[in-house]
Amino acid sequence: MGTLEDTLHGDMVAAMKARDGERTTTLRMAIAAIKNEKVAGKQARELSEQEEIAVLQREVRTRRDSAQAYTDGGRPELAEKELTEAELLAVYLPASLSDDELDALVAEEVAAAEATLGEKPGMRQMGQVIKAVNARAAGRAEGSAVAAKVKAALQ
Repeated sequence: MGTLEDTLHGDMVAAMKARDGERTTTLRMAIAAIKNEKVAGKQARELSEQEEIAVLQREVRTRRDSAQAYTDGGRPELAEKELTEAELLAVYLPASLSDDELDALVAEEVAAAEATLGEKPGMRQMGQVIKAVNARAAGRAEGSAVAAKVKAALQ
């Protein structure tokens, strides 16, 4: 199977045959999110693998946020359902970077920025460094974690 959408579709068909309703529903929602992203904007387009991964990451993040809201609202059964869906979708995402790997990436990009500027980069260059780290992490690290580590490295 070529794209992530094809993989999700194949797994959804297998879940339907196995009569796994929860898995089928979750995969249907993920496929729908990818299809909605394809037709968003003025003209329909094909998504790259990175764009499909970004859509899936957004879906996982949404479900985790919803679970937190349900937990805060005293609805643990709904929070558990959202977390189950998030875990099911997280299987299709690339492995996340460890803290050490992310620290090393940040250090390399700060050093590269320092070599370019001729001095240690400051908070003004934070956006550039974050952008470079995110490009190299290729969806394997949360944006908030990258921003926090870059900010700590530049201070």
